[in-house]
Amino acid sequence: MMKSKADEEDYWNYSMSKAFTFDDEDDEFSSLKESKKAVNSIRRMVEEDDDEDDVERVSWSGEPIGSISWSVSETAASNQRTDREPSFPKIHTDTPSLSKSNSGYSLSALFKGKSRGHFQSFSDVLSDPAARLYAPELRKPKSEYKDYTSDWSPEETVSRMQQGKVVSLEKFRSLQDKLLLLDFAVAADDGNVITAVLIFLKRTLNKEVLFRELESRQTALRHFIHYLTETRDQRLLLDLLRALGRTEEVALLQYKEHLSIADENKRRDFLKSCVSLPLPPEDVSLVQDHFTLLERQIIIEDNDRQAERGGKVDVFQKFPRRASILNMPLVTTLYYCCFYHYSEPEGTYSSPLNIRHTFKISAKQYFVTALAARAKLKAWSDVDALFTSRNWLGFTRKRAPLAFQRVVDILHKNSAPTQVLQDYVALVDDAELRISLAQKHKCHDIVINTYRDLKDRQLLLGYRGKVEKGSAEERKIDELLGNLQIRWKN
Repeated sequence: MMKSKADEEDYWNYSMSKAFTFDDEDDEFSSLKESKKAVNSIRRMVEEDDDEDDVERVSWSGEPIGSISWSVSETAASNQRTDREPSFPKIHTDTPSLSKSNSGYSLSALFKGKSRGHFQSFSDVLSDPAARLYAPELRKPKSEYKDYTSDWSPEETVSRMQQGKVVSLEKFRSLQDKLLLLDFAVAADDGNVITAVLIFLKRTLNKEVLFRELESRQTALRHFIHYLTETRDQRLLLDLLRALGRTEEVALLQYKEHLSIADENKRRDFLKSCVSLPLPPEDVSLVQDHFTLLERQIIIEDNDRQAERGGKVDVFQKFPRRASILNMPLVTTLYYCCFYHYSEPEGTYSSPLNIRHTFKISAKQYFVTALAARAKLKAWSDVDALFTSRNWLGFTRKRAPLAFQRVVDILHKNSAPTQVLQDYVALVDDAELRISLAQKHKCHDIVINTYRDLKDRQLLLGYRGKVEKGSAEERKIDELLGNLQIRWKN
């Protein structure tokens, strides 16, 4: 039922009741408000700028991270963990709170990123990447640290090198250790390892000491010589060969230096100096011939260049030179002279006969070269003169220092006509080979005459069908078949 106005005034004026006013600071609501402000002020202090220097971090043991006591405990713990498998400390899930002494996390890590009035759970803390930075680092087993400290013996080092693992050779400082390393590398029979060790010894040992030790290790010495040759370390290679007393090899290496000289005159002068090198007698004669040949090539090249520019020599106009004669082999030089200077007297440098006598070219080599050169020019009279010889009675006959079937091949390669080929096919001694060459090069008269000499009527009849009808060869076969004076075998 409704209270009367007098009753309401009595209620509010009663000493046990107090009216609500906004200005009153002692009521319960104001107390709650002040508590909330205090909590928010703490949170702002914790989260302000995420300043890591203002928040103290602690380890699993409760010691502040970075303090002296923490460093001592961590050093002791690391020594103990090398002897056993490292693991995280046990966490009891039934513990509802995370005190500072039992947690390695800062207070800001528990409040950061969460709604007001709520704390993070422990699983949330572990999933936070920033929080995981404070977890203790797992240390590797002690055996694995041996890879980084390179605490290996020479034998173990060579074994690891064979497996393709990275090793450091700098720890081997004494001569004994370095030689052991080389010996184990040679015993492993691995060329790559031997070369790697030799490069290390080359860099860290005096060359006199290195040469002395390699002299008693022939396998390593061969690898080292090959390495210096491939890397073109000419100076060190020469020093090594001199130290070993290999004077001939030193001379050959010095002779090979002419290959790097581009100027012909300088190369000629260098070759002249190589004649006095301590080489075997046969090699000295070869070096002398090399110098003489280059000297002659320079003279011929200068003269022919001027003659070609002058335009007065027909052979240079009909067959222009395609390349310089300088630094060409001896046979190429002879071919060049047979091509452009065949008729010159023997007293000139470019005469083929002069070159033949100067360099003692064999008769067969000279014949083949001159035959190819004159056949290329289609100078068939010169070709015929090469085969003509006179006996002591004054009779002439065709002779050659090589088989006539080889002569036919050379002439055919230089596009000799059939009339020229058949003269030399007829000089082949073997009948079957002669017939084969004649059929190949269409020398019909050679085939017909050979069958006539063999008195083989059937072969002659068979060959009649291979020649053109109405040709001179067909009429000749008919005349032979009708000759009653020939006694045929079949």
